[in-house]
Amino acid sequence: MTMLSLASTLAESARRYPDKTAVVDGDLRVPYGQLWREARGYAAGLRELGVRPGDVVALLAPNTVDFPRAYYGALAVGAVIVPVHLLLTADEAAYVLRDSGARMLICHTALLAMGAAAGGSAGVPVVTVGPAVTGESTVDVPRLEDVSAALDPVPTFESRQAEDPAVILYTSGTTGVPKGAVLTHLNLVMNAVVNTFDANDAQHDDIVLGCLPLFHSFGQTVSMNGAFRIGATLVMLARFSGPAAIELMLRENVNVFQGVPTMYVALAEAAGGYERLPRLRLCISGGASLPMAVLERFNAAFDTTIFEGYGLSETSPTATTNQPHFGTKAGTVGHPVWGVEVEIARAEVDERIELLPVGELGEIVIRGHNVFAGYLGRPEETARTVVDGWFRSGDLGTKDEQGFITIVDRKKDMIIRGGFNVYPREVEEVLARYPGIVQVAVIGVPDETHGEEIWAVAVLDKDTSLTEDELVAWSREQLGRHKYPRQVRFVDELPVGPSHKVLKRELRRTFGG
Repeated sequence: MTMLSLASTLAESARRYPDKTAVVDGDLRVPYGQLWREARGYAAGLRELGVRPGDVVALLAPNTVDFPRAYYGALAVGAVIVPVHLLLTADEAAYVLRDSGARMLICHTALLAMGAAAGGSAGVPVVTVGPAVTGESTVDVPRLEDVSAALDPVPTFESRQAEDPAVILYTSGTTGVPKGAVLTHLNLVMNAVVNTFDANDAQHDDIVLGCLPLFHSFGQTVSMNGAFRIGATLVMLARFSGPAAIELMLRENVNVFQGVPTMYVALAEAAGGYERLPRLRLCISGGASLPMAVLERFNAAFDTTIFEGYGLSETSPTATTNQPHFGTKAGTVGHPVWGVEVEIARAEVDERIELLPVGELGEIVIRGHNVFAGYLGRPEETARTVVDGWFRSGDLGTKDEQGFITIVDRKKDMIIRGGFNVYPREVEEVLARYPGIVQVAVIGVPDETHGEEIWAVAVLDKDTSLTEDELVAWSREQLGRHKYPRQVRFVDELPVGPSHKVLKRELRRTFGG
């Protein structure tokens, strides 16, 4: 059997670069050797509290140094980690704890009110990390630091099989209740290695802004595990905003930024308020399609290039990305990463995979070391999703003659108006180019005459006097008769989820009548 642990990502860099700064968290600078020693201390504390190899441990913590301490501490004791979204309600978090079979919840003290309620509802014991707090909410909740302080750190991490579960990531539940995607040690180690050494031009002296939520697959694999794999420095930012990110990047000389499109929008908007901007050597976008207009504005402001990629929680997450080796093509998500195949299959055929020729539109399917082990306790859903060895993404796209993959839209977001298929991303790309539009989302709203009608919901620059009727009239000149939005609504901000993706389901709920 092949033995492998995701914990080795930190352990090896601690062995190679013990004195190099691994994490910057405010005024705190934690070297690799210290971070791994503290994680091993947490592992000893978790073992003292009854956690055994293979047990499921949930983790509720913001982007502070406490997250990697607890994350790698749980891995070191051989546990399976369930990161919990920070914006869940206590009832939603309790569902995750119950469904995953969590043995314990590690909860940051800043989130203890929600964590304690969730743990109590699910019957799961809670242990805290982070700064000590006082008050009734802390009664009978042990601090992991205190438990660990009385023990010697474990000497090394527990050995695990490569195909053993390492992390269970819960999907957003847009098609029903959230499902736990089981990712193995092999999935996550390989994805970190391939992102770092093959797909991206990562370097040992990189200083990476850790603003992506670490409970999300993008932040975990590409930011945290990727940075630690190569021995780079991760600068934590717990609450993202454009100005906060720019100021922190300037202060810490950050040269690598990884974010989702809404973050690039915020940075481009904030850039005009600064005489000097960070010198960003490498920028990576993922999580959702990046509008061309945003890419162009950001590249112009920061004098850099964004490498856009694509993946899902079920693919660890990276499946494709624009890569220096192949060159970049704006508007695409690049080529498959090393060891992964990405093809286009006939979307309307569910029971088997029928691959389509170059240039044809279909469902993106993925095969390789990054594909998850399945949905926890849901073999039927796993069987519907993994067909003939291919993971069905639910995304529609094309592959050109040079091998570049283009995302057209989510299957579920496609609008059918009067019998014609309309892809919201195509409409959004056009509308985003109108001067003064900061961000826009296009949705389908039920309509008695056409089945669905096209609506655009947009955020405007504060100095723009554009009216909704003017944007409709302009878009009519730019788009086909079946594509342009018949209704436009202006809002102060678009709803986003914990991973900073625009929540179109919330827009449909608001404007769908």
